[in-house]
Amino acid sequence: IFFVTLALGCVGVASIYSAAHTGSALLYKKEFYWLIIGLFFMAPAIIFNYYLLERFAYLFYGGAIVLLLMVFAVGKSTAGATRWLDLGVFSVQPSEVAKLALIVILAKYFSSRTFEQRGLGLKDLIVPGLMMAVPFFLIAKQPDLGTAIIIWMIFWSVTLVVGVRKRTLLAIAVSSAVMLPFVWLGLKDYQKARLTGFLNPEGDPFGSGYHLLQSKIAIGSGGFLGKGFLKGTQGKLMFLPENHTDFIFSILAEEWGFIGSLVVITLFLILILKGLNTAGSSKDRFGFLMAFGITSMFFWHTVINLGMVSGLLPVVGVPLPFLSYGGSFLVVSMVSAGILINIRMRRFIF
Repeated sequence: IFFVTLALGCVGVASIYSAAHTGSALLYKKEFYWLIIGLFFMAPAIIFNYYLLERFAYLFYGGAIVLLLMVFAVGKSTAGATRWLDLGVFSVQPSEVAKLALIVILAKYFSSRTFEQRGLGLKDLIVPGLMMAVPFFLIAKQPDLGTAIIIWMIFWSVTLVVGVRKRTLLAIAVSSAVMLPFVWLGLKDYQKARLTGFLNPEGDPFGSGYHLLQSKIAIGSGGFLGKGFLKGTQGKLMFLPENHTDFIFSILAEEWGFIGSLVVITLFLILILKGLNTAGSSKDRFGFLMAFGITSMFFWHTVINLGMVSGLLPVVGVPLPFLSYGGSFLVVSMVSAGILINIRMRRFIF
């Protein structure tokens, strides 16, 4: 897990350098510094006894909610979104901390209670549902639809592995279907355009379909072996917007082709399989649920991002773990990987 994390982090720094060195050369340096900081925080995440997270789960969750509320009071706005807290030297994105806090609080809640063998009923889902709903709506309000979706997917991943009654799932599915029109009306215009643009990006090639079309051009033009490091045109000539964040995989695929893409996808697959193995071999229920929650976070980030840049899913602004530019995202991802290692190390300690 450690070496896969480090390998992906190094690939991320190199890809960001390729994507941004002609326009914003400082970005790859910042990402490298964040990688070092991430390793610094990863060390204690590996060493400390993860039982401390169970003990202070509610405090951790409460702190994350306070940070999300502070965003609306003193947050920094960029490109129409208020998602960051400016600490002077650097900015912090509380929504990244909230994802890990949600995993910890759900693991604490579900591990400390006994439920019927038939699974969770509607009443059993009220409290954990509220735990998810608070950060979900605060993040969606920023607005940050991508991270809100990840929060939603983490919640249901952990909840379903705990077990939910079939009748309860059916009731939730029907209720969700009824609510969909109201959810649609609540979305911003650009969010609606993103969700519909992937169905026919050629219909608006210079508007809602532009990102997706340029991403597919970048991926396809890489061919089998790629154009070579720093020889891609989509990033260097700035045809592909957000090429160092959400669409970093497109830059990698253009330069390293099918083979390079396969190597990176294999690294993610190893990380996810090791995470599932860590959950399955955990010595206690809290460790199992936390390891599974962290693994689901990596899984959904990877699947949604790769689906997004290849045109299989709408563009919703979900970054790729360890590769996309972003200090808070990288540090939280590395701390999360460190917790996985922590749980894995202690599976034989009683």
